[in-house]
Amino acid sequence: MARKLKFAANLHWLFKEHEHFADRYAAAAKAGFLYVESADVSSLPLEELVEAKTKSKINHVLMNSMPGDVAKGERGISAVPGRQDVFRQSLDTSIKYCKALGCSRLHIMAGVKTDAHSKQEMREVYVDNLKYASRKLGEHDIMALIEPINTRLSVPGYFLNNVDEAVKILQEVDDPNLKLQMDFFHIQIMHGDLTANIKKYLPYIGHMQIAQVPDRHEPDSAGEINYSYVFDVLERCNYDGFVGLEYSPAGATEEGLSWLAT
Repeated sequence: MARKLKFAANLHWLFKEHEHFADRYAAAAKAGFLYVESADVSSLPLEELVEAKTKSKINHVLMNSMPGDVAKGERGISAVPGRQDVFRQSLDTSIKYCKALGCSRLHIMAGVKTDAHSKQEMREVYVDNLKYASRKLGEHDIMALIEPINTRLSVPGYFLNNVDEAVKILQEVDDPNLKLQMDFFHIQIMHGDLTANIKKYLPYIGHMQIAQVPDRHEPDSAGEINYSYVFDVLERCNYDGFVGLEYSPAGATEEGLSWLAT
């Protein structure tokens, strides 16, 4: 891989040719990756994941918090009033999985705006839960992350959908263990002006993710973002964190990885 950036294959998006999730660790390692990330894996057998990850000699660097009741439309519960106890219990499970897999970052999913609660009510619950989560995760050397997600193409109604608001929340929580997860797919859709936003928010960023806009395919596929330029910007800014590949391959995963060598 020609770039100095540390790319992490997202195992929920890439290598889906392997139906069994645990097999994707080995597939990522075979493709040359040193790092992987994932969505929530708490529904999968932990011992099996640990064995697969250990055999592959790959590092699992990020996962999502438990999303709640997906069948009822939940996409995280940390900003949902009345779900505080469930959130804290689920955080314990996430910590268990992170520690077993050596995962040092957890994305705390906010959830979807509900008609039953005002935005201010949800924000207060969100801030309170983030204070609790960032402190508890810090006790285990796990970084807490929040990610603004676009509501037009990805998650309609997602509570945290603006990077400026995300940073205000980081400042209010005021815990060095809570950082921004910046996904350029979402940032381009919501805000654009990627170069300025990278430089503006770099001090807050604990993780990055990439995908082309609008089709969410490989970064070198046709679309709005010139990733070759974006990678140059990141290297000039001395970004030393991970860059997660959270995109949907247009074809077979390995056939679409040639961009990594450029």
